[in-house]
Amino acid sequence: MPAAEGTGVIAGGSVRTVLELAGVKYVRANSIGTNNSRNMANATIRGLKELKTVESVSKLRGKTKEEILG
Repeated sequence: MPAAEGTGVIAGGSVRTVLELAGVKYVRANSIGTNNSRNMANATIRGLKELKTVESVSKLRGKTKEEILG
């Protein structure tokens, strides 16, 4: 989840490591289910790969970037 500026990275173990290496500064993370370190790291990497840019979302929705961001 995005977090307010100044929050930092609130995540445990391998998730924190992956997010910090990816350059994410403000985020809160929580796992539901397994907390196996390998699985958590893989899920975090997969989630980061599936992120979309504002440009791609606005193009899909047929709106401008400003309309998406508010």
